[in-house]
Amino acid sequence: MKKRIGILTSGGDCPGLNAVIRAVVNHATLTRDWEVVGILYGIQGLLERKFIELKPHGLDLRGIDPLLNAGGTILGSLNKVDTDARAEEVISGYRDLGLDALIATGGDGSLAILHKLAQKGGWNPIGVPKTIDNDVAFTDRAVGFDTAVNTIVDALYRLTFTAASHDRVMVVEVMGRQAGHLALHAGIAGGADCILLPEIPYSIEKVCQKIVELRDRWNRQFAIVVVAEGAKTTRGESRAYTNPLGEVRLRGIGQYVADEISRCSGKTIEVRVTVLGHVQRGGIPSASDRLLATVFGKTAVDLVAAENYGQMVAWQNGRVTSVPLQEVVMNSPRSVNPQDDLVETARAIGIYVGDVGEVKV
Repeated sequence: MKKRIGILTSGGDCPGLNAVIRAVVNHATLTRDWEVVGILYGIQGLLERKFIELKPHGLDLRGIDPLLNAGGTILGSLNKVDTDARAEEVISGYRDLGLDALIATGGDGSLAILHKLAQKGGWNPIGVPKTIDNDVAFTDRAVGFDTAVNTIVDALYRLTFTAASHDRVMVVEVMGRQAGHLALHAGIAGGADCILLPEIPYSIEKVCQKIVELRDRWNRQFAIVVVAEGAKTTRGESRAYTNPLGEVRLRGIGQYVADEISRCSGKTIEVRVTVLGHVQRGGIPSASDRLLATVFGKTAVDLVAAENYGQMVAWQNGRVTSVPLQEVVMNSPRSVNPQDDLVETARAIGIYVGDVGEVKV
């Protein structure tokens, strides 16, 4: 039976979203002869009935397909809708567009909203995980994570030369509100000396000890400290600010760590702070993210064809599969396990990753 399916992107943008859209459109139209509707600006598009018809070659430029390697999302993404207060309006948007199913690409928060609306409105949803935080449950990888890790590693590589040239400690604040996967992977791959995560307590004194050890034992006069934005102070407090829209945003833990290193050392260590911010979300998707996005998009269409709704596509043990959205929502966000192999590997090669045996609740 010919179907009309919708696709939207929700939450923060990341590299690989357009590759998901491309795979969904190509597979659904070329293999199944279905119609595909792109919902503009996520849930906001359903609320306002904003959409575009998507076709395999509708966005070509002289035969060149830009979607495979373009960053961001051509459909836009907003998280401004009060879905509790306006749920019925959003739900009716699905019906007004005549959709048989909806494929939504989002992180743990967006997928939770999708699941709630789908249950209330009787939608046929399929979820595709994307987040540079890599904290969606039951998938080893989410779209965007690999590219973000590569972006941070490149930044660490560049900062290392400056740190070495000036005998400085570079504190690099990266994204990761509740989970430290991004900081952990990029820190190890980028040659960090200390990695501070939301999940594992740390001691400023031990950070300083590590820096002093590098100088006194190995005659290395610089160090790289990677800290996730969601890491707490040693008193268990978050660092955040309120923007002009009244929204609370995490920022400042990098400066806190830098100030504490300076204090602990008696101001004998010169420290600089770099906050990578939204640069981590941008750029051309890596080959790994393009492949993952393509496989996810194709599999999402297959789930619709099988009418196996209420699922999220996932990558587990080197293969694509699917898991119930209900289970994903109940178990997200997925945190770094302090006994994880990567944490143990980091410590084994001399990186300080917080205090062994202690876990933040």
